[in-house]
Amino acid sequence: MPQLPDTGYRPTSDELASVQAWFADYDAAAARRDIERMADLAVFPLNLVSDDSTGSGASAQWDREQFVRTMTEVMGDGGEDTTFESVRTPVFLGPAMAVVFSDSTMTAGGTTRQLRYADILVKRDGRWAFQTMMQNGWGDNLR
Repeated sequence: MPQLPDTGYRPTSDELASVQAWFADYDAAAARRDIERMADLAVFPLNLVSDDSTGSGASAQWDREQFVRTMTEVMGDGGEDTTFESVRTPVFLGPAMAVVFSDSTMTAGGTTRQLRYADILVKRDGRWAFQTMMQNGWGDNLR
């Protein structure tokens, strides 16, 4: 897994593996369109940062109900196979906080899309959860 410049904290190989394991769990839930499981892996209120269809920046906080409702609308009913191939670059700010940059290829229903996004993960009670998601194109859903 690539590592960006030094932030003053050097994660252990176990910490790096734990972030990878968290994303494997999240990606598997997303591929199954198990929105409730995806929500289980978040901290609410969840911060979202994006831009809208006019190119204006947007941000919001969602509670669990808003997350489940919006992700269900966006991801559909699960009638097609979805796969993710991702390269993730975590930047640990400390042992319980990481910004993770992702370059992903998502294939659903025979259509492939390239995605680039970042998540802020926090560790609580020894478990990672995402607290902020940053990705372009979601802004119209944030208003």
